[in-house]
Amino acid sequence: MRIVDLSVPIQESPPGVPEFQRVSITYSGNAQGGAEIEKMFGVSRELLRDGEGWATETFTNFGTHSSTHVDAPLHYNSTIGGKPAQSIDQLPLEWFFAPGVVLDFRHKADGDAITAEEVQAELERVVHTLQERDIVLIHTGRDEFYGQPDYWLRGPGVSAEATRWLFGQGVRVMGIDAWGWDRPLDRQAAEAREHNAPGVFWAAHQVDLPYSQIERLANLGALPPTGFQVACFPLRLVGGSAAPARVVAILN
Repeated sequence: MRIVDLSVPIQESPPGVPEFQRVSITYSGNAQGGAEIEKMFGVSRELLRDGEGWATETFTNFGTHSSTHVDAPLHYNSTIGGKPAQSIDQLPLEWFFAPGVVLDFRHKADGDAITAEEVQAELERVVHTLQERDIVLIHTGRDEFYGQPDYWLRGPGVSAEATRWLFGQGVRVMGIDAWGWDRPLDRQAAEAREHNAPGVFWAAHQVDLPYSQIERLANLGALPPTGFQVACFPLRLVGGSAAPARVVAILN
């Protein structure tokens, strides 16, 4: 068995990353832990190995969407299909461990839309017929830019029609190695303003379907098109619109 890590590292954001997507972490080392033990419990540091105690870390700025994460339907709208949208803790765990398929769209330019016909053609190329609950992973190669200030503005996105088609095949978890499942938001926003039309901005998110997205994946190029399992269990955050996940592929 071989395990491939498909998750981006969680670390302090470099300078220049926009505030809304920054990650900030406070690290407390073993020496400080020893001092805390002495203060809290009256145990002298001479009684601790090397005078040290626990090391800890505290997220001082870390959103549920700040790293590799799984979105719940609640992220898209408060109601889906006329019913209250499910939060991340309400989704069935069976969704998050299933066979995976990688579709290669690295040739698509930033801002391009991936159509249903293109998804179907790529499935034909890799000789795969989707089965119910397959996890579909879209390979754009934009994980190369993770951590850079313009990462969120890069990549193609999956169209609303392609999202509906995948859902119709029984797919409930879909992932991408870019900032978001939709096309970059600045481009969608410009088009929505230009045409003054609904259904343009955040189009694939707001298709009114109860499905999950995995966003900000990495290392999809290390996988074959098929023949592996995906484990993408999100943290059990009650009422959450999303939760971070350690996403891995398991190959025999």
